Amino acid sequence: MKETPFCLTCGHILPYSMSDSNTTDFTNPSTFILMGIPGLEAAHVWISIPFCMIYALAILGNFTILFIVKIEPSLHEPMYYFLCMLAVSDLILSTSILPKMLSIFWLNSREIDFSACLTQMYFIHCFSVMESGIFVAMALDRYVAICHPLRHSTILTNSVVSKIGLAVVLRGSVLVLPFPFLARRWPYCRTTIISHSYCEHIAVVKLACADIRVSSYYSLSVAFCLISLDFFFITVSYIQILRAIFSLPRRDARLKTLGTCSSHLCVILAFYIPALFSLLTHRFGQNVALHFHILIANAYLLVPPMLHPIIYGVRTKQIWDRLLRLFTHKGT
Repeated sequence: MKETPFCLTCGHILPYSMSDSNTTDFTNPSTFILMGIPGLEAAHVWISIPFCMIYALAILGNFTILFIVKIEPSLHEPMYYFLCMLAVSDLILSTSILPKMLSIFWLNSREIDFSACLTQMYFIHCFSVMESGIFVAMALDRYVAICHPLRHSTILTNSVVSKIGLAVVLRGSVLVLPFPFLARRWPYCRTTIISHSYCEHIAVVKLACADIRVSSYYSLSVAFCLISLDFFFITVSYIQILRAIFSLPRRDARLKTLGTCSSHLCVILAFYIPALFSLLTHRFGQNVALHFHILIANAYLLVPPMLHPIIYGVRTKQIWDRLLRLFTHKGT
């Protein structure tokens, strides 16, 4: 009798039968083949142009944020420490996928070593989880700064900020560790072709000739629990922030305080909306074209790292003023 495991995160039946196990060796492949964007192979070169521009802007913008915060003593505050953590995470996240993606698009170099694939998988999901945690930390900082301004420096000391940062890193590192561990454990006896432009977790494990329900349940639980919990804490923080803002007596004070939070809200929306769309497409989007889903998955990892420094650079007066002074000084 055939056993057909159901992939919870991609929402369809995985064609595996126990008879395969009697005729095929269960071994880990030496390499996988990444297809890029199936159905749009002829347009790979053209697609690479905006992706390359987005990546260049992400690198320039995030390094600029790190540089400005480093050289400006007045920016050595919790908000900007968390912003630097976000910039580092963005740099690693985008660099984890784009170089290999460009080698597929430009050089037709589709092979990726099995261990390299699992490493890429780990970095992608690990730093995505870290970014979500950083947004929670930034929401906490805004809450303390607006609702308890006189106690901000005593509550969020450098020691507390360091501990929060360490907790964010450990949470992402530990929760995602089972992804590559389980993927290495599964036997692969059929195709090694991944219909994706990078080693996305479920795209890899669904190639296994085994019952992958453990991976499916775990990845779905981590995704929904983290997004739900983090978004809940962010929502609660901003409800309290908005209550404090609208209780201010002067209209100009309300607008100024609201403006300090608008950049953070824009960044949160730019991260969670594509993440939620990608997750729901995995689960319920059987009728969504594969190439469209992969384009959205790529944009989800590449566009926010480009937007974050732009949003913070434009909306955060201290960063913008320091950047202008830097260029004005060089110009004179």
